Amino acid sequence: MNKLPIRLSALAILLLSWLPLSYAQELHDKAIRAFRQNEVPDNPYMPPSNNQILQKPGYRFINSSVFTTQVNVDVNGNNIPGDAANEPSIAINPGNPANMLIGWRQFDNINSNFRQAGYGYTNDAGQSWTFPGVIEQGIFRSDPVLDSDLEGNFYYNSLTYDGLYTCQVFQSDDGGMSWDNGTGARGGDKQWMVIDKGEGIGTGNIYSFWTSDYSSCFPEFFTRSTDGGSFYESCVLVPGYPRWGTMAVGPDGELYIVGQSEWSSLVVAKSTTAKDPGAPVSWDFSVDFAMDGYLNFQTAVNPAGLLGQAYIDVDRSQGAGRGNVYVLASMTSNTSSDPADVMFAKSIDGGVTWSDPMRVNDDPQNDKYQWFGTMSVAPDGRLDAVWLDNRDAPQGSLFSALYYAYSDDQGETWSINEKLSDAFDPHLGWPQQDKMGDYFDMESDNEGAHLAWANTLNGEQDVYYSHITPTYIGIEDATQTTNSLSLSCYPNPVVSRTTFRYIVQDEGFTKMDLINLYGQVVENLVKGIQKPGMHTVNFDAEKLRAGYYYASLTVGNKKSVIGVVKIK
Repeated sequence: MNKLPIRLSALAILLLSWLPLSYAQELHDKAIRAFRQNEVPDNPYMPPSNNQILQKPGYRFINSSVFTTQVNVDVNGNNIPGDAANEPSIAINPGNPANMLIGWRQFDNINSNFRQAGYGYTNDAGQSWTFPGVIEQGIFRSDPVLDSDLEGNFYYNSLTYDGLYTCQVFQSDDGGMSWDNGTGARGGDKQWMVIDKGEGIGTGNIYSFWTSDYSSCFPEFFTRSTDGGSFYESCVLVPGYPRWGTMAVGPDGELYIVGQSEWSSLVVAKSTTAKDPGAPVSWDFSVDFAMDGYLNFQTAVNPAGLLGQAYIDVDRSQGAGRGNVYVLASMTSNTSSDPADVMFAKSIDGGVTWSDPMRVNDDPQNDKYQWFGTMSVAPDGRLDAVWLDNRDAPQGSLFSALYYAYSDDQGETWSINEKLSDAFDPHLGWPQQDKMGDYFDMESDNEGAHLAWANTLNGEQDVYYSHITPTYIGIEDATQTTNSLSLSCYPNPVVSRTTFRYIVQDEGFTKMDLINLYGQVVENLVKGIQKPGMHTVNFDAEKLRAGYYYASLTVGNKKSVIGVVKIK
């Protein structure tokens, strides 16, 4: 068993001297459980079983609000029997959003928990995926975290262990098809990474932090690269000692880190100097705040893993919420018997003070698991949240489904929760490791959310991509208080047919085109004078190739553009 770090052992002894014995013991036990969460190669590598008899097509699901497809498939799009995949992370090429990359922990054989750096890429907006295998065959790698820079380079941060926890960051400049030999990035367990994609002095900076007690440079646990990943600086401390969390870069290049603190609350640290390549990293402050619970570990639903990480993101829009900082996490309650709720809080003053926590899941029960809560913020300021949820399962069952909610008012209110998948047994397909991993990952654009997640919908543990389109009541409601154009498309993603709806406020020349990612008009949908009012266009997309498109509507001097995804 791993020893409790000296710093926390001393803390627990001090607590015992002045807290009630039962409460001090509870904190001490939580700390011990928390620091058993580490990644080591317990089993040797085992080659794939290659059981072709059980081969079947990769799982796909489509409805009006979500498109889901399996990522770890063979060259024919079939599931690979006998393997397992979890802990996915997603990155999108800013210059070509149809090019995306997902990385995960790849277990070639479920009879061993030996894991490697698996990955897959798409060039058609997620409609089909290529799974070449792993970055380094037979090398123990875990906890993948992916991101991209403004030039479209992908970065893959991967943890390994050879008596010391270290991270290697691999880089691809060809859309994920090939990788360099990687660069040592200090690191430790559990690491996270983010790249500044803003337009300030920090653009291209790569930031990484991890849990201090499993650090290659203990007690420090943060590093950055200011030269595109060629070199990672010496480690520094992060105040508040956050763990099991994520990072985000604000609109002015400010860096935020969230994680669980030593006091079972969450802590956020902020730096406004990290963006400056010529200045050492320093921290403005760290602040603890309550989220009505704590990040739990070793629960019934995920026995050897977390209920999920803490997620932080920042509003980088030009709207009223610009600069707002948001935190979301699946928390076990301190005040009730609820095992896990998706809790949310926000700061409107740059992280100095925080709102009271709000529950995002709207189920009436207090004995259900809402776990692996994951959040991202769209460029227009919309907040997206997903999680696994067993609210519909019979008493005692852990069968869980993917749920989704969004907020378009800076987190003040959230949409009615929407179920996006069938329920599945999260305990299937464990690769000699009793968990589904520890996290999912999501990136949002103005048209929806791109999610990398794991499930067992095909009877084993695999990685999936989902594109989620927020469902609005109707275009009339969305346009009551605005003078700008509004355009919608339903269903989207499109299988064979879809309908465009829009409102013309003043009579004028109207034009609507369907445009591909190269800016070429592939279909003219409307061209001519139109009168004020609601207009619809029914479009037959049978002959349209699968991929990502834009519908561009122009009425007079007003213009509206939305994304359209065509599915095979």
